[in-house]
Amino acid sequence: QAGAAHPQAAPDVLRRLNRTEYANAIRDLLSLDVDASTLLPLDDSSEGFDNNANALGTSPALIEAYVSAAMKISRLALGDRSAQRTQVSYPISGKLRQDRRIEGLPLGTRGGIRIEHQFPLDAEYEFHVSRGFGGGGQFDFTIDDVPVNVGTEPTFRVAVSAGPHWLGLALVDTRRTFGVDDIYAAPKPTNGIQSLEIDGPLDATGVGDTPSRRRILSCVPESASAESDCARTILSGIARRAFRRPLDAGDLAPLMEFYESARASGDFESGIQEGLARILVDPRFLYRVEHDSDDAMPGMPHAIDDYELATRLSFFLWSSIPDEALLDNAATGRLHEPSALAAEVRRMLSDPKADALVENFAAQWLFLRELDSVTPDDDSFDENLRRAMARETKLLFTTVLNEDLSVLRLLDADFTFVNERLAEHYQMPGVRGSHFRRVEIPADSPRRGLLGQASILTVTSVTNRTSPVIRGRWILETLLGSPAPTPPPNVETTLEGDNGELVDLSVRERLEAHRANPVCASCHKIMDPIGFTLENFDLVGHWRDIDSGQPIDTSATLVDGTPIDGPATLRQALLDRSDAFVTRVTEKLWTYAFGRRVEYYDMPTIRAIVDQAGDEDNRLTALIQGIVQSQAFRTRVKGDVE
Repeated sequence: QAGAAHPQAAPDVLRRLNRTEYANAIRDLLSLDVDASTLLPLDDSSEGFDNNANALGTSPALIEAYVSAAMKISRLALGDRSAQRTQVSYPISGKLRQDRRIEGLPLGTRGGIRIEHQFPLDAEYEFHVSRGFGGGGQFDFTIDDVPVNVGTEPTFRVAVSAGPHWLGLALVDTRRTFGVDDIYAAPKPTNGIQSLEIDGPLDATGVGDTPSRRRILSCVPESASAESDCARTILSGIARRAFRRPLDAGDLAPLMEFYESARASGDFESGIQEGLARILVDPRFLYRVEHDSDDAMPGMPHAIDDYELATRLSFFLWSSIPDEALLDNAATGRLHEPSALAAEVRRMLSDPKADALVENFAAQWLFLRELDSVTPDDDSFDENLRRAMARETKLLFTTVLNEDLSVLRLLDADFTFVNERLAEHYQMPGVRGSHFRRVEIPADSPRRGLLGQASILTVTSVTNRTSPVIRGRWILETLLGSPAPTPPPNVETTLEGDNGELVDLSVRERLEAHRANPVCASCHKIMDPIGFTLENFDLVGHWRDIDSGQPIDTSATLVDGTPIDGPATLRQALLDRSDAFVTRVTEKLWTYAFGRRVEYYDMPTIRAIVDQAGDEDNRLTALIQGIVQSQAFRTRVKGDVE
């Protein structure tokens, strides 16, 4: 009641697009996919997300990178007739098992790679395949899933039209003797193809007819006298989408100056390229600019306009700019109305671009991005398993979102998604093939929900062993929103002892020795019991019953006295505290949506959203709708909070 009577909100700061948002904006603005990691530096993270405004600084080097990226993108989008011959390499991880078909590649093949590549011009391109052990034989090469006969030689030329094309490269599975007769079996191929290099363009014939050219060239002048009007039409249309609002008087003038300067020394398309590059370095594109209303009082919330609301909504749900439908809705002046806003959220969540919530929100919240860099000391761990682990967790979150399920299903889902590689890891019989499929999980299975998924169990281990401390801390902070204590300085945390005397003990025995220090015990009594219940899962999520020759003891007592003895009872303990979990999910969504940390004055609204969602089965969509409908999402604050 006090929060409603005295609303407060954090002053909004100028938010730069992060690298992912920039690439998505280019995709939706120009129908052009770019690898932003080759154009812009890595973004810093804060509060667990890389879209936090306080971490998105600007430097002279970054500005130079934006200018360089704008020039490259504008040339690529329209077709760079001056493109020089360059080489692009796509390496394949040496940890990728290539003894079976890779999902997305043709049946009857093994190993390989499937990628989307942007070809700058209609031309010939030279492809070079690097093969390793077990990499002999005939290639299966496809362009947009159409077979191209290239034979067995590692270097070949193919004519390709300009624009994006899906390339598939694998080995024809002509000999599969392993597993048939172990005496005469051939060595198991583990690294058949090492990389694919694309060299070109060679003997270019033109710029082609690409999706980006069709998107940009909304008109084509039939005469020199019509060029200027056509340029205005093209640049104003792109600028409206890029700036996320109608153009003001005078906005077009600087764009036309760039067009006219380049047109004077080149042709019409040269002018459009320069005008487009100017749009892509404009602060209104690179930053999410919002304005205070004329009657705004310092420290008090005031409504943002519908175009700014559309931008907030699209970057929250899509990590990208608004589409035409959303901008048109904003133009009616009714987007801020609850019914219109709710309808837009439903429409946008049903769009494939809402996958950004999985790739950017869920992947960061659940630490899935950490999976890309882990190197477990386990012979069974390979690149196939790494990919499958991440895919399983993302598909679970996607299902909860798309099927409008309760967020509590993340803790206790009676289904999961596996392919043959992951099913083998989980010892699930009867699953064959590289494609993922939904499988039911029995009520007594330890694999139900996030706690039983190998992705989570792997990122919460250390290189050579499990870590009940890390797992306990991850659950406390990530799922319950209860920050774990920070270890005091100069404390030994390797659990090997001062002279390595603990290395032959189980992890639990090592931790008990570590907790003999009262200073350590005060922190570990909070985290360790949670982690002990997951000790049947090894460092990559295999199920085990023995550790260092000793039966694993998973019994423990939570700090509030609740007894637990394994994944099932831990899961139930979390479900018994479902309000804490739902609140934590809401807090993380809030942080992601606003690009800032949760403040004390946000909590009345967050609690209200959680209460309302409780009446709607705690559905994830209800939490998202609650955030979007909140006053904080629809307003901004001028100046500092009192």
